[in-house]
Formats: sequence, C-alpha cells, structure tokens
Amino acid sequence: MTLPSDAPAAALLVDLRAARSSYNLRQAVEACTGDPEEQARLVEDLAVRVSEEDEGVRERFWDDLYYLHDAWESFAPGLAAEMNVRLWVRDEDFYMGRENFIVSNLSRRPRSVVDEVMTLLPRLANTRPPEVREPCERAMTRMRRLLDLEDEPGDPTATPEESAEAYLARVTEACAIGAGRSWPDRILEQLPTLNEATQRLVLRRALSTVRPVVGGAEDLETMRVNLRQQSLTHMIVHVTARFGSTFDQDERAAVLDWLAGHDRLPYDWIGPVEAFARTVERWADDAPLPGPVVAALRRSDLSFTDQDGWEVSPGEAWTDALLAALDTSPGTRPAWSALLGHARTATSARPSDRWLRLAGTHLAAVGPDGFAERLAAWLPLVGRPRTVPLTFSVNPNGDTNLIFDEFNANILRGLLWMLPLAAPQGAARLLGHVVQTSLRKVAGVGPRSPKIANAAVYALSRLEGEDALGQLTRLSTQVTFKTTLKEIQKALDAMAQRLGVTRDDLAELGVPTYGLTDVGFRREVFGACAAELHAQDGHVRLAWSGETGRPVKAPPASVKRDFPDDLADLKSAVKDVEKMLAAQRDRLDALMLTDRTWPVGAWRERYLDHPLVGVHARRLIWTVNGTPALWSDGALRDVTGAEIEPTGNVKLWHPLLATVDEVVAWRGRLEALGVRQPFKQAHREVYLLTDAERTTRTYSNRFAAHVLRQHQFAALAALRGWDNKLRLMVDDEFPPATRELPQYGLRAEFWVEGIGDDHGVDTNDSGTYLRLSTDQVRFYPMDAARNSAHASGGGYGSGWRFPVAAEPVPLDEVPPLVLSEVLRDVDLFVGVASVGNDPTWQDGGPQGRFRDYWQTYSFGDLGATAQTRRDVLARLLPRLRIADRCSLTERFLVVRGDLRTYRIHLGSGNILMEPNDQYLCIVPARGAAAGAGDTAVLPFEGDATFSVILSKAFLLANDTAITDVTITRQIRPV
Repeated sequence: MTLPSDAPAAALLVDLRAARSSYNLRQAVEACTGDPEEQARLVEDLAVRVSEEDEGVRERFWDDLYYLHDAWESFAPGLAAEMNVRLWVRDEDFYMGRENFIVSNLSRRPRSVVDEVMTLLPRLANTRPPEVREPCERAMTRMRRLLDLEDEPGDPTATPEESAEAYLARVTEACAIGAGRSWPDRILEQLPTLNEATQRLVLRRALSTVRPVVGGAEDLETMRVNLRQQSLTHMIVHVTARFGSTFDQDERAAVLDWLAGHDRLPYDWIGPVEAFARTVERWADDAPLPGPVVAALRRSDLSFTDQDGWEVSPGEAWTDALLAALDTSPGTRPAWSALLGHARTATSARPSDRWLRLAGTHLAAVGPDGFAERLAAWLPLVGRPRTVPLTFSVNPNGDTNLIFDEFNANILRGLLWMLPLAAPQGAARLLGHVVQTSLRKVAGVGPRSPKIANAAVYALSRLEGEDALGQLTRLSTQVTFKTTLKEIQKALDAMAQRLGVTRDDLAELGVPTYGLTDVGFRREVFGACAAELHAQDGHVRLAWSGETGRPVKAPPASVKRDFPDDLADLKSAVKDVEKMLAAQRDRLDALMLTDRTWPVGAWRERYLDHPLVGVHARRLIWTVNGTPALWSDGALRDVTGAEIEPTGNVKLWHPLLATVDEVVAWRGRLEALGVRQPFKQAHREVYLLTDAERTTRTYSNRFAAHVLRQHQFAALAALRGWDNKLRLMVDDEFPPATRELPQYGLRAEFWVEGIGDDHGVDTNDSGTYLRLSTDQVRFYPMDAARNSAHASGGGYGSGWRFPVAAEPVPLDEVPPLVLSEVLRDVDLFVGVASVGNDPTWQDGGPQGRFRDYWQTYSFGDLGATAQTRRDVLARLLPRLRIADRCSLTERFLVVRGDLRTYRIHLGSGNILMEPNDQYLCIVPARGAAAGAGDTAVLPFEGDATFSVILSKAFLLANDTAITDVTITRQIRPV
C-alpha cells in the first residue's frame, strides 16, 4: 500500500469510506509508518476526521482500532493506554465512546494497560464537557471496584462456608458491574486456589441457584443475569472436573440432573468441559448414566456415542417410541442396534452406493416389513414437542426445544435414506410430513433441520409411483426454503427426464387422485355404514351414514371398532386432499403468467375431468378453441350459457386479453351461477402501462415509498416465486427481490431497503431489519448482471460482485401479461405487508416515525386490489342482511350502527368513526373472517382483507351488541 506522504490520514479516510464490509486499519497504519509514536499521531489525526463522518465509517474505525491496540499492547502498553483514553474523550457524539464501552474495552485489556488508563483517564476527562466527563467518571468507579474484587484477598480465618459465600458474592458483583465476561472470568480463574471443602460448597450453592439463560433480550440487566448464570455453570464444570471422583451420591445426582437440562455445554470452556466429561464417564462405571445425561454429553460432542441401551438419544417423541419398541423386542435388538449404528454414519449430503449396499444388508437382518412397520409408527412423531424439555441453552436467540437433537438427526437421516429400500405403503405421505415439519421455522434460528428435509426429499425421489410424485409436486409449490426447494426441483427434473416428459407435463401427470372416483367425490363402505368425501370450493368434508342409512355427524362406533385401519387411511386421505388442493390452486394461479396451451384431450384428462384438479378447473374460465367457457350443468358453456363443443387447444382465460365488457359479463355470469373461483381470475387486477411509466421508461415507481414488515414480505415473496434475502443491519450488500421469468427471458427486480439504525428497535435480536422501504420495479434480461445495494440503503447499482452495470429493459418492451402479473405480485406485497394495515399503529410505530405514512396508507386513495373490492362490494351489498345499514363511497364502506356511523377503508380495513373521524382500533382475531362467510360468499378465494372488512361491517352494524370492552370504550359516547 502506497500513501501520499503529505496526507496519510486523508488517504486512510478515503479507504474507510470505500470499505464495503470490513477494513484492516492495523495493516493500513503499519504500512504508512513503522514507528508506534508516528502511528499514534496518524490514528489521532484520522480520529479527528472520522468524528465528522457517518456512523458506518466511525464504527468501522472503532472496530478496527481493537486490532491495532492488540499489536501496541505487546510492545508499547503505555502508548496503547494513552491512545485509548485520547480517542474515548475526543469523539463526543459517537455512541460507543461512553461508560459501557469503556468498561467492556478495559475488561479485555492486560492489567498493565488498565492501570495506565486508570491514571490517564480522569486527568484528560476533566478537560471535556460534562456529557463526556461524567460517563468516564462512572466507568472509572466501576473499574476501581472490579480491580478491588480481583485483588481482594481471602480471609485465612474464615470457615469454608464463609469463604464460599464471599467468593460467590465477588463473582456475582463482578457480573453486575461489568459490561463483558472477562472480569468475572478473571475471578473464576482463582477458583483452584480455594481448598476442596470450599470448592464443594461453591458447587452446591451454584447448583441450587443457577437458572436458565434468558434468551432474546440485549438490555444490560439481562446480559448481566445471563453472565451470572454462565459463571455459575463455569463453577460447576470446574469443581466437578477437579473433585468429582470423590463426590457422594447426592452430589453426583445433583450434577447429573443439572446436566440433563442442557442443550450442550459451552464451547469456550473446552478444556474444563472435557475434563468434566471424563469425570462423568468414570461415574458410569459405577452406575449407568440416565438417558438425558447421555443425550446432553452427545450434544456437546463428548463421547458416549455407543452407550448400551441408548441407540438414540431420548427426549424426542420419535426416539422415545423407538427405544420403547427395542425394549419390548430384545431378540431383534442386536440387529436393530447395528442398523441404527449404520444410520448414524449418514454424515454426507447423499448416500454413496457402498453406504446403500451396507444398508441393504442391515435391512435384511431386521426384515423390510418390520422396518417399514416401525418407521410408519415413528416418522409421524418427528417434530413433536420434546419429552424432556431443555432448560439451559447456549443459543440465546431461539428455543432449543424446537430444534432437532443433532445426534438423533444423523440417525434419522440414515433411516430416511433406507426407507426407499423397503418401499412401504404410505411412505410418500410420511416423507412429505417430515419435509414440512423439518422446515418449520424457529425464531432466531431459521428452519429446524434442513438436512432432514433434504433427506426426505431424496427418499421421495427414490420411490416409485404417483404418490411420491404427487408429494414432490405439492412440496414444490409450498416449500420456500431455497436449499430444499432446489433439491425438490432437481428430483422433479430427474423424474421428468426418466419418464421422457417436460416438467410441466410431470406436474400435471403427477397429481394423485387419493381414491376419488369422480371430481371431488369418494365413497367408502364400512360394513353397513358408509362415508362420502366431498371436495367443493377447495374445502373437504366427510359425510357419514349409519347402519340405517341415515346421516350421522361422526364415524359410527362399529366403524371405529371393526375398521380402525381403514378409518385411519380415510382420515389421512382427507388431509392429503386438503393439502393437494391448496398446492394445485397455487400452481393454477401461477399458470396465469405462462400462457400455456393444451390439446383439448390432454386438458380434459389433466384438468377438467381429473378427480382432484377438476375441483378447481371447473370453477375457472378457459379459452377453448378461441371461445371463453366455464363448466356448468355438465357441459362447457360460454358467457351466455350456450353449450360449446370442446375442440382444438385450450388455455386459461386472462382478463388482460379481454375487453372490459367481456370481463363484466363474466363477473355477472359467475355471480348468477354462485361460483366461487379458487383465486382471482374474472376479478383479477390488471396493470397497464401508465403515462408516468412511459416517462420514466425503464422503471415503475407505482409501488415506491411504502413501509413493509420485512418478514411478512419475505414469506409472501417466497410463496410467489421471488428470490429474496432478509436484510441485516450489517455492512454488506444485498441484491433486490427478483423473480426470474425464463419463458420470456426476463428477470423482474423489486428494489427494497432496510429502515432505521437503532439495533433492537429497527431490528430483531439477530440484527434483521424489521421494516423495509420500497422503491422501483425494473426488468432485465435474465442473464444480465445483478444489481445490489447496501443493506441500509444508498441506491442499487453495480457492486463488487457484478462490477459491470446491466441495462434495464424498457417497460414498453415488456410483454403486457408479464408487466401486469409482476406488478400484481408487488401490489400484493404492499397490500399485505404494509405497516399501514396494522390497526395498532395509529401512533406511528417506533417514536412515531411512520405516523404520516400510516395515516396516508390507512385512509388514502385505493390501489388496484382495493378497487376490485369496491367493485365486488357494489354488487354484493344489496344481498347482505345488513344492506340497509351500508353504503359505498369512493374509498370506504360506510356502516351505520345504533351508536355511531363507521367508515371502513377498502384498502387497509382500518376504521374511522363519524362525526369527527375518530380512529377505531379493532384487531381481528384469528379466523375472524369466518363470521362473514355464511352470510356473504365472495366470488373468489384468497383475499383475507376483504373477509376482515365484511366481518367488521357485520360487527359494527349491530354495535349495541358488542361486549368487548376494548371496542365499547372507544365507540360509546363519553
């Protein structure tokens, strides 16, 4: 590195500004000069300049300064101390240069540096204003006490009880004073100097007072509480490692009981922990260790992998069932133990041929039928709540009880790999369950066990038959975790290649019927009783008839008694049909963008007459040989009701390609027939190019300047096929949310940025932004270079990953169907994830920063989706039983109650009360929309906000009957 000799600090500042993620200040300074005194002057000159920079540059400077101090402390401790002090008192505005920062900084410094700082800091701080001097003085007071605690001698005349109490008090006080763990650890290092009797008293006291670590919070008090609990754990480990061989039975039992509640022992005490484990292992020579203890040691990567009687670790529902089954079959246990031992070697992403050959040998020893029967009982239990809860966690950000035990996870992966070798009936359903439960997210952690999900996908890909293909097809529309979704796509590609069909054909051919003999219908006979499965409007129900043929509400007792397996299969089929109907609805909705066509024969077989897909297909409008048609009264009929002969090719009808009169006519036809479409088709929003977008030419600002809840946006984006990364409050670049459109050779981008700079207020505990701001929508050639932007904003453009800027595609060159469907997705993201929808945000959210936006969105002009709601309501209102109390304005559904008149906004669902536009906060309960369903059937599924608006309307029309005090105290006049 070569720097201009006349302005080295200015050159370093340029580099600090340009740094994207990290910057090595130590290397840069040492490259300028080898003299520590000159380095110090350069750093102080740089600090003056940095104090005027933005927070990112300042934070980078302070972070990198640690490494420079580390170098100085080894040969110039006085210089390191002086530079610490001079910089702390110089940058008056920087939030880190205060009391807790000083204490935590000193806590990790050598004693010589600390003593030097204690001399320098008061003298230099006295020259600064109170806002600098006072935090420094408080830091000095805390540091003096910490030094006293470290130097405090033991009382040679004290009893062991008094010594133990005094020692524990010193550790506790150090935890309460310090801002880091270094000082309590310095006192803990004195533990071996206490005699054995005192240490064992310390152990008993620690075991009786240690509590679970408090996860998720970052306030100073919680950190101190956690630090104290960690220090007590450290004591228990140290004392047991030293004297555990002489413990009596009560002491051993107390330590083992404490150990059983751990997810794992801390990584940063590896030496003491290993000695602790060896002690516990010696205890096993006298008496078998309890299963939960074995499990805790295994989770800590400490031996105990081949303990007799514990082929898997207990504590999870499926492993408890496995161990119970082995206990009841001692004759087959050796073969099963060998099989499970082989399963435990499943440590790679996929099994090798050799691994599978050995698995086949073990499978033959236990019997394929027995293996299949056992797994059919165990796999449904995967993901159930732990049977032995864990109360001590080294992961403070997530609930360890929701995460799979890592030792068991390897065994489970091996069992899943073996499953196709036995090919049991119903295996596909079990594997689908494992995929979804393994991908269930845990706050602060993410998916519970992606590797188990991937193993289940592998097993599905090795099974033959329509059930496995159906599960993969369903999962491809519902799984959003990228790694597993990629495995599912690879499995489907391989199946399509093996069968010699396209992926689209495979998705259509692979939909199981689940025993349905007609569209949406299945009948099963159980002796003199019968059950009929009806799938209508996307909902599935069972209708039972008893021995006399009369309808009954539930399965008759004779069916439960004589046909338990058949009844279980039928109930499973109901769940499978519900899941597959949801998956097929989403697949059909996605087809609205593809403009795909079918020969009429293939279309009838795969869609119109398919027992399951037909439930949706017969409620959609299709263009048959150029004529739009809908299934009605046993035939395809046009908008006038005239029957048409199905010939030629068929494709989904899209309102973008129809006239306004045709769209209105079809909406009226659906209304007259009482058809509820599986998704918006006739009422689908259409987004045409606007004059503003012709002016901007390459981008749309139609959905810019909104504030979205990031996690809700991310979930919606994944479901709609967009690729998006959660933005973190870090110094890094992120790509925009993108959707690839290979059929058109295009890539759509939606530009979003993180909002805020206050960690813990604008982010969650893991540093993920809670809210995003929205910007442009753009289109690029699919293989064009990617754009990126800093996590906290600053604009998108070429970055270090893609230094060559890509040219966007002009909007008027984007196919109208593509433009409309992409903008419809973005409208969905804004309409669902906007903070303006939140009825509790009338105060504007954190510090009221979003009050203006919330007010504008909550009661402002309607977007395309809300305009559709208004059009539907205009036709629907006359048929409602509250019609005489309702009217429509441009933006509101107006409801006249007996106490007040209410205006419900058709975009957000938020409410204003007349006459003074007082805001009414009603937070919908889960399932609140169901109350309106029996009274007003919407012409399409999937608009939850519409249902909430209707639910609120029915509630407020009869406002004198409302008993909820959170509502009545707002609406009743004072």
